[in-house]
Amino acid sequence: QMMLQESGPVLVKPSQTLSLTCTYSSSILTGYHYWSWIRYSSETGLEWLGAVGRGGTYYNPSVTGRASISRSSSNNQFTLQLTSVTPKDTAVYYCARQERDYDGNYYWPDYWGQGTQVTAAS
Repeated sequence: QMMLQESGPVLVKPSQTLSLTCTYSSSILTGYHYWSWIRYSSETGLEWLGAVGRGGTYYNPSVTGRASISRSSSNNQFTLQLTSVTPKDTAVYYCARQERDYDGNYYWPDYWGQGTQVTAAS
């Protein structure tokens, strides 16, 4: 049983907005975990994009200004929007659950979605 599941378009044209949704199981819902987006490409490796939780929303500086993460607690979902995509945004995108300490450091995710390949190409 997948605890998190990504969904969204697999192909996005350059300059357009990438939009992904993650649906998570109620069984892993807590009041203190953060809900994260992470991507992997062979060129850049694993890259944490950002997370949303009770303390706020945080982003990797590499995507600040282009990324927006929001959460809907009513339907156990959170979303990623990434504007002005380029081919460099081509990657496997994962949603995940993480803990965050008081210093702002994130623990390795304890739950991951299966990942979804997104290609930015015309």
